[in-house]
Amino acid sequence: MTMPASITLSRLGWSAPDGAAVLSDLDFTFTRERIGIVGRNGVGKSTLLSLIDGSRQPSAGRIHIEGTIATLRQTVQVEPDHRIADLFDARAALALLDRAEAGNATMAMLADCDWTLPARIEAALATTGLDASPQTPLARLSGGQRTRAALAAAIFARPDFLLLDEPTNHLDTEGRRALADMLAQWRAGAIVVSHDRALLETMEAIGELTTLGLARYGGNWSDYRARKEIEQDAAAQELDHATRRLDQVARKIQLTAERKQRRDGVGARIGAKGGMPRILIGARKNQAETSGGQAARLADRLRAEATEAEQLARARVEHHDDITVALPPARVANGQRIVTLGRITAGYDPAHPVLHDVSFSVVGPERVAIGGANGSGKSTLLHVIAGSLSPLSGTIALHVPAALLDQNVDFIDRQASIADNFARLHPDIGHQGVRAALARFGFRADLALQRAGTLSGGELLRAGLACVLSGQVAPPLLLLDEPTNHLDLDSIAAVEAGLRAYDGALIVVSHDRAFLDAIGIDRHIAVD
Repeated sequence: MTMPASITLSRLGWSAPDGAAVLSDLDFTFTRERIGIVGRNGVGKSTLLSLIDGSRQPSAGRIHIEGTIATLRQTVQVEPDHRIADLFDARAALALLDRAEAGNATMAMLADCDWTLPARIEAALATTGLDASPQTPLARLSGGQRTRAALAAAIFARPDFLLLDEPTNHLDTEGRRALADMLAQWRAGAIVVSHDRALLETMEAIGELTTLGLARYGGNWSDYRARKEIEQDAAAQELDHATRRLDQVARKIQLTAERKQRRDGVGARIGAKGGMPRILIGARKNQAETSGGQAARLADRLRAEATEAEQLARARVEHHDDITVALPPARVANGQRIVTLGRITAGYDPAHPVLHDVSFSVVGPERVAIGGANGSGKSTLLHVIAGSLSPLSGTIALHVPAALLDQNVDFIDRQASIADNFARLHPDIGHQGVRAALARFGFRADLALQRAGTLSGGELLRAGLACVLSGQVAPPLLLLDEPTNHLDLDSIAAVEAGLRAYDGALIVVSHDRAFLDAIGIDRHIAVD
């Protein structure tokens, strides 16, 4: 009899190479449903998916899988000669079809031909909204287009479980809509690690991964938030009650001890004056010792019970460090010229420019969102403005200093620590200033000494934000390329608050509508 598809975690654990425990004693069962996995950066969400698909091995426990799985990772790795067909493992099969159509195949080869393969691949690509052929080089695709192609390859074999790691990070609005539509029609299991609130609203369940474990909540994101708020309030009240009870027990024990000490003192003074028979003095002494022993045992029991209750209540409350994004003043005046672009054409391949004849200007503390489909050149435009890419034609005048936070946080040296990266970029800030700035972004004490290459995607972006936003003087122009990619929801809220208070100019590439609304965008510019 065929068992129903499921993935079961039994006391699952995984530790980093330095021995630090990332996941511990996870017990959970995934069934054929769409479940969103949420949690703070660095808690182990991507690690969990890599353990399930076998690319990492657990340090403890086991994983039992009934059925087949396919994985979409955060970043699609691209080799120079790879094509879309390679994502489908179909290069050899398509080459055989080419030989057959050219009349160069033997009868045995013809028997192995899958004549429907090209059409099925193109249909899978269309499902994710990508209009491309299997022979398209991956290097010619944008990050969002690669994500669409990899997603199409993941669903192509109709696995029992899709493992999707931040699938909307590089997708444009159309791509996000295509993903949501595809998942709405998906009848197998889907485990979706995401911070995308719109995508999480389409889930059938939410799994929250914290330092306390993996907990399941029925319903979508809104249902989870409502239930979570009730749980957090209840846990906080329980902890407060247990803490007050422990204090009350400690005060009562202290008061009882002080009373006994006073009574014993009075009896000792009476005995010393000779006003009491020696036999009565002895009897009272024995009685005091007996009652004192009973009181001590009672005090120990009450203290132990109250301490245990307080520890249990504290264990139900997740403890984490909040981040604070506070930018120094940029002092950009109304009407001040920021940047002017005149008929810019640009791209990394002069034979295939992605930007054509782009013109606009930004003045004062204006907030501009750059929109457009995947591959339209939005990230390229930011690099042109920042000066890291020269235009093929046209003019650009950058009138103020600018800072660019790109999607890959390329300015961070992966071999150096977070603190060393920050100090390199801000040599005028002393050791204590470096530590204080990083602490505001959640990198306190030894966390600031982590090597950047060991960080999760969200932690790396948070480190990049700290380096860009925490100088002694804020840049008059901030260029942000998908700044919410990889960030957990609490970090996004902190970044939103910091950018709302920023008094400089912003040019932002983002498909996160809630984020753009939160930071008060003044103008939308589309590139195509």
